Amino acid sequence: MNNWISTPELRSADVWLDPLREKHRAGLIASVSDGELWNLWYTAVPHPDDMSAFIERAVRERAEGESFAFAVRLADTGKIIGSTRYMHIDAINRRVEIGHTWYSASHQRTSVNTSCKHLLLLHAFENADAIAVEFRTNRLNRRSRAAIERLGAAQDGILRSHSISEDGLVRDSAVYSVIAAEWPAVKRNLEWLLLRSEDGPRALRYSATVRHVLPDR
Repeated sequence: MNNWISTPELRSADVWLDPLREKHRAGLIASVSDGELWNLWYTAVPHPDDMSAFIERAVRERAEGESFAFAVRLADTGKIIGSTRYMHIDAINRRVEIGHTWYSASHQRTSVNTSCKHLLLLHAFENADAIAVEFRTNRLNRRSRAAIERLGAAQDGILRSHSISEDGLVRDSAVYSVIAAEWPAVKRNLEWLLLRSEDGPRALRYSATVRHVLPDR
């Protein structure tokens, strides 16, 4: 059951999602340094000095079936521009959350996030037969909430005093989801967004592929 979401490499004409490994460390450090993302108060992004620990934890959680983290790369150059993951994997109920997502400052407000979400949702619903995919974000993170709503996810509610950050702040989480019955309409919406995006004209000329990868070395 731990392998329910599988070990995919996801590919499109615009972005590649590679299972996160130590070999991605330098690229991840460069991506978080573009905008000093670790200083954002409303989300958790690793400091460059903590990147090895970040990767080690991701690899361990993947082995234990808890989450599945990816390095986000540009398809044309191979440059690493961020990270995202499947998390809170519930194999019995075929539910999963997409989260812990961050992109370098120079690739925010582009088609990258839409392309990544397109790939992750497509794999979850069409390859893993998920019944629901969740998104959670800080209630006060208006930009993140707007981006999730733009994808076509519906708000389920607010989890009040849901978690405590490393600096002691108590966070309310806004919870959104896409359910299997909604996926065809959400998929069409994502394709429309990608098609009209000025920076992603190739977005619909893609095929999301899933390949089994070798164990981490």
